Amino acid sequence: MASSNRKIIPESRHVLNQWKYEIAAEFGLAIGGAGTGSADTEFAGELGAMGTGMSSGGSWGHLTSRENGSVGGEITKRLVAKAQEGLF
Repeated sequence: MASSNRKIIPESRHVLNQWKYEIAAEFGLAIGGAGTGSADTEFAGELGAMGTGMSSGGSWGHLTSRENGSVGGEITKRLVAKAQEGLF
């Protein structure tokens, strides 16, 4: 069975990408460099705010599977929380 990574709501891509960078910054993960420290965690708040401009240029390859999974898991938690807010 072939998997599909198609977005049900294409307009959500921008928000999900922004969340990805914001969450990585909250977790203190350096994005954009090859682990050289080019994105200092001291400026994690600013990094998260810059997420929209780094949508295609950020490098995630130097992060561990656990770190990447933590970001994805937090995105899922936030999506579930938003959906639950809409139910009540």
